[in-house]
Amino acid sequence: MPKPKVFVTRRIAQEALDMIAAAAEMELWHDELPPPRDVLLDKVRNVEGLLSLLTDNVDAELMETGPKLKIVSNFAVGYDNVDITQATQRGILVGNTPGVLTETTADFTFALLLATARRLLEADNYTKKGNWNTWGPMILLGRDIHHATLGIVGCGRIGLEVAKRARGFDMEVIYYSSTRRSPEEEENMGLEFVPSLATLLSRADFVTIHVALTPETHHLISATEFARMKPTAILINAARGPIVDQQALYQALKSGQILAAGLDVTENEPIPLDSPLLTLDNVIIAPHIASASVVTRTKMAVMAAENLIAGLRDEQPPNCVNPEAAEHQR
Repeated sequence: MPKPKVFVTRRIAQEALDMIAAAAEMELWHDELPPPRDVLLDKVRNVEGLLSLLTDNVDAELMETGPKLKIVSNFAVGYDNVDITQATQRGILVGNTPGVLTETTADFTFALLLATARRLLEADNYTKKGNWNTWGPMILLGRDIHHATLGIVGCGRIGLEVAKRARGFDMEVIYYSSTRRSPEEEENMGLEFVPSLATLLSRADFVTIHVALTPETHHLISATEFARMKPTAILINAARGPIVDQQALYQALKSGQILAAGLDVTENEPIPLDSPLLTLDNVIIAPHIASASVVTRTKMAVMAAENLIAGLRDEQPPNCVNPEAAEHQR
């Protein structure tokens, strides 16, 4: 029997590629940049499986172009790049990679918080530009993390791991979620649930975002929300860029409405080089690398490969976001 055909839209860990190659006839996109739209549409015409990244728009047009498609394995926890409704109606299973990157993303979230609060990149640039002439009592003063108030917006797996790290700094941790509350975790971890996002923003010294991107969370943090924050507050976003209104963020940082921001994600990725955010010293912008450790990205790749292979075998992927799609399979 011939092997099923699959298209992998970017190079991932070799261990995972070997797994896929053993189970399928694999075509791999080797370039660093994602395949252009016309190329992606062409590649899915005769494949049964697609291993996609967040940069790949898996919409109704793509699914229509790939009539044999059975499984889309998304190399990410989030799947806002995939039209789940269309996939389900067409009997296409969709897999993701949850859990495995939780702690690594929480580590990086806290790295952004520390670096932003203590002005680490500014200090590095200050030294490298030859401005360090002496020890000075007023040079590059930052904000203390210990005993400060951390406000977590959305408290799922990653948010809870960030809360654990905050305890090591004796932070007061408050959280708000419109979808989930856990009295048990509040008691065990010393968390305080607040009744509204507005309350959290007004109290927090640091605000960190851990919600999924949905129509309801698009621009969840905009001009109104920045106006509620302390002028000494710092915003951290390692979730999805469009959750924060980037123009409003620029104005808040430029005017001193908030003190600083640390971003792993932006509204458009990569961020355009003419973005006014890039002119500011009080923002750190990383290129979406919160999960980028060797161990974690390898685990993600293996998980994505397992999802892909299961779908090719007409089995439910180990991590499936729409198991009901099986009812509509051709």
